[in-house]
Amino acid sequence: MSEPYILVLYYSRHGATAEMAQQVARGVARVPGLNARLRTVPPVSADCERTADEIPADGPLYCDMDDLRECAGLVMGSPTRFGNMAAPLKYFLDQSSSLWLSGALIDKPAGVFTSTSSLHGGQESTLLSMLLPLLHHGMVVAGLPYSEAGLMSTGSGGTPYGASHWAGADNSRALDDSEASLCRALGTRIARLAAGAAG
Repeated sequence: MSEPYILVLYYSRHGATAEMAQQVARGVARVPGLNARLRTVPPVSADCERTADEIPADGPLYCDMDDLRECAGLVMGSPTRFGNMAAPLKYFLDQSSSLWLSGALIDKPAGVFTSTSSLHGGQESTLLSMLLPLLHHGMVVAGLPYSEAGLMSTGSGGTPYGASHWAGADNSRALDDSEASLCRALGTRIARLAAGAAG
């Protein structure tokens, strides 16, 4: 039997969401007895005949339903697409009906994170859009409490609904210290909740 893990599942186009996922994984690593399992999803093509390679050229492996089924908790991330999660992540979740039918994710803790090009480009609505399917799965949703000082001091990303990042119009703005800290805090919180549920 594998060690318990928090699944850090994300889609990233320009790298910012992937960097956030790394910070979330660092937060998970703070909690003894739990590891972070980084997974991504392939892009969606308008060409119905096109299929992605089974193993990505670089970065984490593509997520499969077993990764999701067997996780102790989930932290999920996506860039903003018109105030919503990106299609590749939605496509993956749309295939999880078997887990819904079996109740595989019920009572597992979950959180979300996002990156946007514009400061008011839908961070909060994207986070909420990612929470909807997790609520349908019966997961226990956790955001960031205001005991996290970064929520009150950030001038860019960070919400009580989950961690967020402002990437700038050309997507070149790196995570600042506050954004990175909130990502780690989210990973730690989900891991602690999972460890408490297991105990």
